[in-house]
Amino acid sequence: MTPPTQLVTSTAPGAPQTVTGSRIAVLDYGIGNLRSAEKALQRVGGDAELTDDPCAVDEADGVVLPGVGAFGRCMEALRASGLENAALGAIARGKPFLGICVGMQMLYEWSEEDPDVKGMGVLAGAVRLLPEGVKRPQMQWNRLEAVRPGSPLLDGLDGLDDPTWVYFVHSYASEPSDDVVATCDYGGAVVAAVQRDRLWATQFHPEKSGAAGLKLLGNFVRSVSRH
Repeated sequence: MTPPTQLVTSTAPGAPQTVTGSRIAVLDYGIGNLRSAEKALQRVGGDAELTDDPCAVDEADGVVLPGVGAFGRCMEALRASGLENAALGAIARGKPFLGICVGMQMLYEWSEEDPDVKGMGVLAGAVRLLPEGVKRPQMQWNRLEAVRPGSPLLDGLDGLDDPTWVYFVHSYASEPSDDVVATCDYGGAVVAAVQRDRLWATQFHPEKSGAAGLKLLGNFVRSVSRH
């Protein structure tokens, strides 16, 4: 089977799903195209809204941290926005939380990309450069390999395609840990997704990963509505 040839952020045909009513704050700290994550969450029924207001994050039922670009620049922008403490508070209170791409990397203690900049430190370990012998960045569709059966994050993805394809754009990835629920093969096993309780994170972009990505985002939206 070959990977999809187009990036899509909606299912067709059909209208967006019914909004759940549970509020999802998409952290707006001024880096990258954050609107695409917001729109994809809305597409699968999430009452999602970009916000730079820490009070709105505190009041939300779920939180999403997207990220593109350099680790250090994203961390500095998140701190300058005043949203880091709101994000940490949401995680500490057990709110459903989703980190995407660099938003996943920021959850770790530090990154080789910018070793002098501290990460959020929610997840133990570091973010490392992709292995020698592969093109950097990985900018392609790749097959998602589940390594932890029964993860709510990946629920239903195996019913869409065999294998499941998702879209990556990155040069760094987190170290393996007990939180890993999925990997991809790129010069060896590369961490693609992690989950710890209600904290979820993906190295790939679900909002650019067609039906599989929307299914994953739908799983997150449902976790928020049940919280």
